[in-house]
Amino acid sequence: MAGILVLLGLAVLAVPVLLIVALVAISGLKRRVTDLERQVSQLRASPVAAATPDAVATPARADDEPTLAELVRSPPPRTETPPPVQAATPPPIPPRPPAPAAAVPPQPAPALPPRPPRAEAPSRPATPDVVSVVLRAVRRWFTEGNVPVKIGVTVLFFGVLALLKYGADQGWFTLPPELRLAAIAAAALGALVFAWRKRESHRAFALSLQGGAIGVLLLVVFAAFKIFGMMPVGAAFALSIVLVAGAGVLAVLQDAKALAVFALLAGFLAPIWLSTGSGNHVALFSYYAVLNAAIVGIAWYKSWRVLNLLGFVFTFGIGTAWGLFDYAPHKYASTQPFLVLFFAFYLLIPLLFARRQPVSRRDLIDGCLVFGMPLVAFSLQAGLMQGGSFEDSRLPLAFCALGLGVLYAALSWALRRRTNYDVLAQSYALLAVGFATLSVPLALSAQATACVFALEGAALAWLGLRQSRLLPQLTGAGLQLAAATAFFIARVDTVSWHEAETVAPMFANATFMSALLIAVAGFASAWAYRARSAAVALVYYLWALAWWLGNGTVEINDYLGHRDEPDAMLAFIALTGWLAAEVHRRRPGTALAWTTLVGLASAAPLALWQAEVHQQPFAGNGVWAWLAYAVLGVRSLMCLRDSDHRLAGAAQFVWWLVWPLVASLLLAWLPGHVQGMGGGWQAGLIALPWLVVVALALFRWNWLASPLGERFDGWRTPLLGVLFAVLGLWWLVSLFLSGNATPLPWIPVVNPMELAQLATLVLLLRWWMPEGRVLPPARIVLLSSLAFVWITSVVLHAVHHWGGVPWNDSLVSGSLAQTSLTITWSVLGVLGWVIGSRRGQRMLWLGGAVLMAVVLAKLMVVDRQHLGNLLGIGSFMAYGLLCTVVGYLAPAPPRRIENEEASA
Repeated sequence: MAGILVLLGLAVLAVPVLLIVALVAISGLKRRVTDLERQVSQLRASPVAAATPDAVATPARADDEPTLAELVRSPPPRTETPPPVQAATPPPIPPRPPAPAAAVPPQPAPALPPRPPRAEAPSRPATPDVVSVVLRAVRRWFTEGNVPVKIGVTVLFFGVLALLKYGADQGWFTLPPELRLAAIAAAALGALVFAWRKRESHRAFALSLQGGAIGVLLLVVFAAFKIFGMMPVGAAFALSIVLVAGAGVLAVLQDAKALAVFALLAGFLAPIWLSTGSGNHVALFSYYAVLNAAIVGIAWYKSWRVLNLLGFVFTFGIGTAWGLFDYAPHKYASTQPFLVLFFAFYLLIPLLFARRQPVSRRDLIDGCLVFGMPLVAFSLQAGLMQGGSFEDSRLPLAFCALGLGVLYAALSWALRRRTNYDVLAQSYALLAVGFATLSVPLALSAQATACVFALEGAALAWLGLRQSRLLPQLTGAGLQLAAATAFFIARVDTVSWHEAETVAPMFANATFMSALLIAVAGFASAWAYRARSAAVALVYYLWALAWWLGNGTVEINDYLGHRDEPDAMLAFIALTGWLAAEVHRRRPGTALAWTTLVGLASAAPLALWQAEVHQQPFAGNGVWAWLAYAVLGVRSLMCLRDSDHRLAGAAQFVWWLVWPLVASLLLAWLPGHVQGMGGGWQAGLIALPWLVVVALALFRWNWLASPLGERFDGWRTPLLGVLFAVLGLWWLVSLFLSGNATPLPWIPVVNPMELAQLATLVLLLRWWMPEGRVLPPARIVLLSSLAFVWITSVVLHAVHHWGGVPWNDSLVSGSLAQTSLTITWSVLGVLGWVIGSRRGQRMLWLGGAVLMAVVLAKLMVVDRQHLGNLLGIGSFMAYGLLCTVVGYLAPAPPRRIENEEASA
C-alpha cells in the first residue's frame, strides 16, 4: 500500500515536470514551423527581394511565443506544403536549443538561389539520310508491335510457299490436289475468322494473321489455276478479285496499313514463286490489274504511300523484266492495253493521295509516282514499239509523247483552278512541257529514253528540293547520269561518233536535240539548286555546260567542212558567253561570269585556228563570225557591267587583248598577198595594233574603259603590262629580221620595222615617266640598255642594206660591221662622257666611260684582226680621235651629284 502511495506521489510530482517538458518541446516545434514559414514566404517573394536588396527580414522574437493556456485551447499548427518553386530548395535548418527571449540573436535572410540560365532554343534536327531511314524502319519492324507474330507469320508464309512448290514438283502429296488445296484454304479461312474475332483484343497479332491468311488464299487460287489446272481462268480471276478486295476492305475497316502490305506482297509474289514458265502474260497482267485496282480502291479512302509505291514497283518492275526477256512484236496488241491500264491507275493514285492530305499539307505530293511513273511507262511504251510495224518510224512514239504532254497540261490547268494544289499543278506543268519538247526529237530520232531520263531527273531534283527530301534529289541525279549512258549507247549502236550520217538538217536532227535536252535538264537542275546548295548547283552547271559545248562541237564537226569549222566554233562560243551573261545579269552567279570570260578568251586560240585554216581570221565566213563575236561580246560586257561582278574587269581585259591579236593576224597576212612588199612591212604591221592599243591606254584611256568606265581603271596597269610584254617579245624577235622595206628604199630608222621598234621604246618611256617625273636609276639603266641594243640593230641593218652584206651569221664577223659598231659605240660613249660632264650627271658620265672601255676591249680582241684593211684601221683611228676630244672636253667625272642620286 505504501508503494502505491509512493508511486502516486511520484506521479503527481511528475505532472508539472512533464507539462514543462511538453511546453518546451511545443515551443521549440512552434519556433521551427515559424522559421520554415518565413523562409517559404521569402522564397515566394524572391523577385521583390531581388529588387530591394537592402530589405532584411525581421527575425521572430521569443516574446511573441504563445502561452501554455493558448497552446492548450488551440490545436497544434499544421505545416502546409509550399507550392513548388523554380529555385533550389534550401537545406533544412537544424533544431536549436531553447533560449531566453532576449538572447535570441537575429537571423539573417537566407541567400537567394542563383537564377537558372535561360534555356537555349533547340537546334533544328538534321534530316536523316536514306540509309538511316531504312535502318530505322527495319528496327521499328523488329522492335515495335507484336514482333513474334510478325516474324512467325512471315516465316510461315514462306514455308507454305516452299512446301506447295516443292510438294507439287516432287509429288509427295498422296491426297488429290483438290483436297490438299481445300485443306489449306480451310485452314487459312479458319485463321482469318479467328484473327477477325481477335482484332480488338490482340490487334497486332490479328492484323498480321489476317494478312498471312489472305496471302495463303491467294496462293491457293493461283496454284489451283496455274499449277494444277483445276480452275478456269474466269473463276481464278473472280476469286482473286474477291480476296484482294476483301483484304482491302479489312485494311480500310481496321485502319491497318500492315495488313494491306502483307496482302499486297503475297498477291504480287504469288505468280513469281509459282510460275511454270508458260509465258501467259495475259493472265499475269490481268492478275496484276486486279491487285492494282485494289490499291486504287484503298487509295480512295486511305493515303498509304507505302502501298502505292509497293504496287508501282512490283507492277512496272515485273513488267519491265518480262519485256526484256519475253516480249516479241506480235504480243503488242495483247500488252498495250495493260500498259495503258496501269498508267491510268498510277496517274489516278497521286491525285487521290493529294486529295486525302489535309488542306495545309497538299503541297506534299508523291514525287516518285508523279514523275517516276510517266518515265517508266513511256520507256516501256518505247520498248513495245521496237520492231514490228513501228520499226521504221518514230512518229507514233512522238505522237504518244505529244498526247502525254496534252494530258498533263490538261491536268495542270484543272488543278490550278482548285485551291491548295499548286505543287501538283506545277509538277504536271513540268511534265507537260517535257513531253511536248520530247515529241520534237522523237519525230526525228530514237534517243527517247535518254531524253525522258534527263527531263524526269531534272523534275525529280526540283521536287526533292521543294519538299526537302533527299531521295528524289538523288534519284534525279541518277536519272540524268542514266540519260547520258543511254545517249552514248544509242549513239554507238546506230552509227559511229565520227562517221555520222548527215541526212537530217544541222541542229534539226535527233542526236543534237537529245543531247540538247540533257544539257537543258542539267541547267534546270543547276537553276533549282542555286539558292540551296552552291556546290551542287556548280556540279550540275558544269555537267550541263559540258553537254552544251560537246553537243555543239560534235554537230559542227559532223556537218561542216574543215574550212568552216573554226568560224562556226567562234560564233558558237560567242553565243554561249552571251547567253551566260544574259542569265548572269538577271541572276548573278560566278560560274556564269566565268563562262562569259572564258568564252571571250577562247576567241584567241580560235583566231589562230582560223589563220592556220585559211591564212587569216576574216577569210571565208570568218568576217561574219567576228561580227557576231563583236556584237555579242559588247552585249556580254554590258551585262557583266550591269551585274557589277568582279569578273567584269577581267572580261574587258581579255576583250582588249583579243582584238589586237586578230588585227595582227590579218595585217601579217596582208604583205604576203600584195606584190612587192618586203618583210619589214609585215614585222611593222604585226606590231601596229598593239601599239595602237597601248597609245589609247596611255592617252585615251576612257575609250578603252567603256563600257565599264571607272570600274576598269584598276585594270589599266595590268593591261599595259601585258601589252608591253607582247610588244617586248615582238621587239626582241624583230631584231633578228632583215626588215626589207621594199617597194620603198631602206632608210635607217625611217622604215616600218624600226619605226615600230622606236615607237615601242617611246611608249615604254611615256608609261614609266608620266607627267615629267624623274625615272628611277634601275629604269634608266634598262631603257638605256634597250636603246643601245636598238641602235646596234640599226647599224647592223644599215650594213646589210647599204653595204650589201648578206643577213646571216657572217654579217657580224665582217670588217664593215665591226668598224661601224666601233665608230657608233665610240660616238655614243663620247656623247655620254661630254653630256654627263657638262650637266653634272655622274651616272651618264660613268655610262659613257664604261661604253668606251667596252669599245677598247673590242678593239683589242676583235678589231685587231682587221688591221690589214682600211676599215680596221679606221676603227682604231676613230676611237683614238674621239677619246682625244673627250680628254679635252670632259677629262674627269663631274663632282656634282645629279638629281637622280639626290632624289634616291
